[in-house]
Amino acid sequence: MRRAALLAIAGVLLIGASAIAVRVSNPEPPISPAAAPKPKLALLTSLPLIFADSFSLEGGGSPALESLERHYAVEPIGVGDATSLAGKSLLLMAHPRAQPAEALVELDAWVRAGGRLLLLADPKLDWHSERPLGDPLRPPPDFADSGLLAHWGLALGGPIVDGPVVRPAAGKQILFVSPGRLASRAACRISDDGLIARCAIARGAVTVIADADFLNLAGPGAIDGPTAQNLELLIGELARLKTRQPARPQPYPQARPKEQAKND
Repeated sequence: MRRAALLAIAGVLLIGASAIAVRVSNPEPPISPAAAPKPKLALLTSLPLIFADSFSLEGGGSPALESLERHYAVEPIGVGDATSLAGKSLLLMAHPRAQPAEALVELDAWVRAGGRLLLLADPKLDWHSERPLGDPLRPPPDFADSGLLAHWGLALGGPIVDGPVVRPAAGKQILFVSPGRLASRAACRISDDGLIARCAIARGAVTVIADADFLNLAGPGAIDGPTAQNLELLIGELARLKTRQPARPQPYPQARPKEQAKND
């Protein structure tokens, strides 16, 4: 009887040791913490980045949207007003339609309060569209400025070349199409021969790229050529904006009153 009990205890110990050995050799995967939520990105665009050119629910999306959604929680908005921008700190305006005057005032206030804006302003959009000219849903043929750039001390000229051209931008080789050239009379830093302007606007920051066709990477009329770094430019400039601490802008140069000029 005693021998049988000892054998039973030894068996239990062997089973326990085997279980421990298996657990050591095959450890349970660690419990991973919940993934951090993606930062919000408001998207205002006239381009078929979210829906196809027909605006149907089939065949929507774009390489640009897929790339954005890997980094951000993208929230499309229809107008850049205070209501649409509430609770958001980062905005991509990709060749937007003309904004109402009151929305421009609220957009400017949002930027000055600390908002970050990446604006793609194309002086000659070559993006293919099946929609007829004059269709309100067709992207505008050029950037509908409405005085916004001038208010921030910028001017958009161009296009500097008609058609596709590979140009260096932010340390990358980008295939643009009919890009423009930006000039500044305020606290904006112009780089890459006028292709990019980075501006400090009070507590906020604005980056302007003088082209939008560089996002046209799929579908009818997509640009053909070396586009491997095109989306890297988009994501890189958004990341730069998100982390940038802009310098306090200098005041615009003020013209002297005529009476003072006469006295001089």
